[in-house]
Amino acid sequence: MKRILREPLLHFLILGAAIFVAYGLVSKRSRAEPGKIVISEGQVAAMAEGFARTWRRPPTREEIEGLIRDQVREEVYSREAMALGLDKDDTIIRRRLRQKMEFLTDDVAALAEPTDDDLRTYLRAHADTFRTQRDFTFRHVYLNPERRGENLARDAAQLLAQLQRAGDQVDVAELGDSFLLEHTFQALPASEAVKQFGEKFAAKLGELPTGRWQGPIESGYGVHLVWISERTAGRVPALAEVRDAVRREWANTRRLETNEKFYRELLKRYDVTIERPKSAEEKRIAEAKVK
Repeated sequence: MKRILREPLLHFLILGAAIFVAYGLVSKRSRAEPGKIVISEGQVAAMAEGFARTWRRPPTREEIEGLIRDQVREEVYSREAMALGLDKDDTIIRRRLRQKMEFLTDDVAALAEPTDDDLRTYLRAHADTFRTQRDFTFRHVYLNPERRGENLARDAAQLLAQLQRAGDQVDVAELGDSFLLEHTFQALPASEAVKQFGEKFAAKLGELPTGRWQGPIESGYGVHLVWISERTAGRVPALAEVRDAVRREWANTRRLETNEKFYRELLKRYDVTIERPKSAEEKRIAEAKVK
């Protein structure tokens, strides 16, 4: 059954049937007693349900009567507006009709349920979308160029030598200059490293070896001496880790593809002519021919 539901031909048959039925109902209503307005029991129930969802309580008798009067007014105005041709060449109405046609394809596309093989294939084809970022666990000591001035390079070299002798057993918050951000970062994603320190600093975090003090490394703030404890490479996760996200993306892609295929089938019914504005050169040649 799932395999059948994924067939594009079935999608077009369902869409065609839905449009045919909708058109038949609308045209039948418009032909049968065009001067008659009927507010059905189902419509009244839908109004009451909508009111209850909005206001968290059922409507009173006066409120439901008001809703019915408003529905009759809307029907009268809409019919008279269409009779006067006010719906023609209206961008908002045309856009809304397009949305309704697209909603039909959305509903049909939603019938298809992906198998695990479908999702694995989609994950492989869109690996970069789901790939986890590389991240960095590191500590750093900050040196302020404005405060250090021309002694910045000397101070950085002296402090780096001190840190290398001490190894990882140092309190980085007590060394260097005051800094607005943290001195220790745990599994900081690469995108966050770029956002907080700049691309140059993040690139260095990806190049330098782990397990020793290094630097100075420049950032948007100044220079840093860095100890990288761990660096995790980005990877494509297993389907089980990202199943919900992959399914959402698969369904959205399926919806767009179904919508596009249906549009292409409809487009075959039309002979499209596009009269583009002439360029200045073409206008000049045309005017010269007239003369």
